[in-house]
Amino acid sequence: MSQTPALDGIRVLDLASVGPAARASRALADYGAEVVKLGAVPRAGAVQIIPPFYAYSGNRGMQRALLDLKADAGREAFLKLAETADVIIESFRPGVVDRLGIGFAAVSERNPRIVYCSTSGFGQTGPRSNWAGHDVNYLATGGFLDCSGRRADGRPALPGATVADIAAGGMQATMAIMAGLLRRERTGVGEHLDVSIADGAFALMSLYVDEYLATGTEPGPGHYILTGRYACYEIYECADGKFVSVGAIEPQFWRNLCGLLGLERFAGQQLDDDAQPEIAAAMAEVFRTRTRDEWVALLGPADTCVAPVNTVAEAVVDEQYVARGNVADAVHVNEGPFRQSAPVWAGTVVPDGPYEIRDGAATDTDELLLAVGYSTDEVAALRGDGVIA
Repeated sequence: MSQTPALDGIRVLDLASVGPAARASRALADYGAEVVKLGAVPRAGAVQIIPPFYAYSGNRGMQRALLDLKADAGREAFLKLAETADVIIESFRPGVVDRLGIGFAAVSERNPRIVYCSTSGFGQTGPRSNWAGHDVNYLATGGFLDCSGRRADGRPALPGATVADIAAGGMQATMAIMAGLLRRERTGVGEHLDVSIADGAFALMSLYVDEYLATGTEPGPGHYILTGRYACYEIYECADGKFVSVGAIEPQFWRNLCGLLGLERFAGQQLDDDAQPEIAAAMAEVFRTRTRDEWVALLGPADTCVAPVNTVAEAVVDEQYVARGNVADAVHVNEGPFRQSAPVWAGTVVPDGPYEIRDGAATDTDELLLAVGYSTDEVAALRGDGVIA
């Protein structure tokens, strides 16, 4: 590594296996934090969620411990670990961590500097705080789906990625935790962060929300330049059945595009609503005369805001992503060599050589408890009682 990671020396306890909390701990680890994934021992009765070996980048660089949080000794082991932590991330239903005795109040008594991040679907308060949900529910509630394109039968289209999970939840949690750590440096005390994925989905729609609140104009699909109202911001099929994305919003980019497509007659009608059907039909006809890659080669470098619609298989070998180092080599202890997404967030530090990915069943429980003051005999007793694994 060429520089000290931004979060070097920060310890994170992550109680989540999947979802936004796991996304957040992945980002924090990529920024150099020491992340300990905490799960339930098999006899604790909890559902054991074990993601595939490649999920969340294989939890590269993380440690793992299993505790029975329903047992007094397991709860105490967690609190001892929390005394040495800077951040705790959890994604239980609101109120569960308090009933287990490991909530913010209990932890902050032992460690007043803890930044405790609770991630949940609808937040810790409000009439839906205990509702179950997934990505599609939060995008639906926040207005995202209603402003998206429609299927042939009129239903909103499902997004191609878990936008709420990644951006509305995971990125929000990461940002909030980093802000909490910065505030702690000024105040000396930690805080409880209430990260609502639905709130994050609402924030993703702030451009349209603000327009509606200020003007009373209700957004929807095809309402705005970014949601399909104009031919200058659209997807077009090419001769080989592949697609290009066109985002020529600014007038100069639109003029460039019209010139190279041989459609100069439309250069002055970019935002003419009456002309849009004719413009869109003409553009569709022209784009079908060449392959996607031929159009991208011609239009991409020419200030037209045109780029290919890549499949995932194409994205991982796209020259731009290759040049940026977005794919990394890894070696799994059982599965052998494979490739995975590399840390891409600005300011992360990428190590030399492939990432070494451990067996997902491996744990570091004994070592972690020994490091916080447990004796070898005490650890052996906890393991013998089934409190740790």
